[in-house]
Amino acid sequence: KGQLSREAFMQEIAAMTERMVKKAKEYDRDTIPGDYATLQAPCPNCGGVVKENYRRFACVGKPGAEPCGFSFGKSPAGRTFETAEADQLLRDKKIGPLEGFRSKAGWPFTSEIVIKYDDEAHNYKLEFDFGDDKNAEESGELVEFQDAALGPCPICGADVHEHGSNYVCSKSVPTAGQPTPSCTFKSGKIILQQPVEREQMSKLLATGKTDLLDKFVSMRTRRAFKAFLAWDKEAGKVNFEFEQRDSKYPPRKTAAAKTGAAGAGKTGAAAKKTAKPAAKAAAKKTAAPKAPRKQAAGKAPSAELAAVIGAEPVARPEAVKKMWEYIKANNLQDPKDKRTIVADAKLRAVFGKDSAGMFELAGILGKHLGGE
Repeated sequence: KGQLSREAFMQEIAAMTERMVKKAKEYDRDTIPGDYATLQAPCPNCGGVVKENYRRFACVGKPGAEPCGFSFGKSPAGRTFETAEADQLLRDKKIGPLEGFRSKAGWPFTSEIVIKYDDEAHNYKLEFDFGDDKNAEESGELVEFQDAALGPCPICGADVHEHGSNYVCSKSVPTAGQPTPSCTFKSGKIILQQPVEREQMSKLLATGKTDLLDKFVSMRTRRAFKAFLAWDKEAGKVNFEFEQRDSKYPPRKTAAAKTGAAGAGKTGAAAKKTAKPAAKAAAKKTAAPKAPRKQAAGKAPSAELAAVIGAEPVARPEAVKKMWEYIKANNLQDPKDKRTIVADAKLRAVFGKDSAGMFELAGILGKHLGGE
């Protein structure tokens, strides 16, 4: 400490700052060290080695050669590739359908991913494939199916195969045996984010509908729902079919039942209308006048209480009322606490003490009425 001059100290600070700025300018996020994988599949563009780095899978070129520039992100649309998935994507140039992607608006979606050649960039790039294949009839390209047939077409009976992102009838695309398509059957391999596996399509072709599938997502409400995929013969396409559920409510009455009930109700109503006035008149004549309510019997107060409210028999409510009249007339409430009654000579004989709370009055008076 204190061994450097001010000038030397500032020179070292300046040199350190220059080194930091230089490193920041030369920073390459793809060269961050880490335990990264080397893919087994070669680069689709140059056949070089593809390695994982901090954010991407990138071609590093063949031994002794420069990289070709091919790379793709490790986490497209928020979903991170497993190493095995990245290998499969390079090997087959497609993978999926995969779940777990999220749009910019935050909605989850399912999609296939393909690697396609970009003529402008002169390299391959990654793309999402939602099943919007170009019509082979328009492109004029003959289709040669490589997979086993899934079953007979529900329209024409020809074999159904996978083609791109759809299941199609072999007569709905141009082939060597039939250059001009004659059928229209086509169904997506992903429908409203629900992957439709080969087994399910085979079942639809064999029985008319799939199992109950539970990963459909409504485009309107963005809510998941369950449904069967079923062949709609009238519409000539695959449609949704929803499972039947028992109603929580009883079945509605039929028109015939309503008519019968209405007829019976009318005759009954007519009889009731004629019967009601007569019944009311008879009830008025026979009804006895109501007896007046009896007042509670009074009880004779004790000598101590009689000195305050008088000697006439009274009910307890009346005794309480008269007691309050006496208290207020003689100003016997405590000025600091109106709920406390300060007894004078007469009340002291009733209370048996110098003061009493207002809520005690009813109980005290009860002891002085008719021997209660």
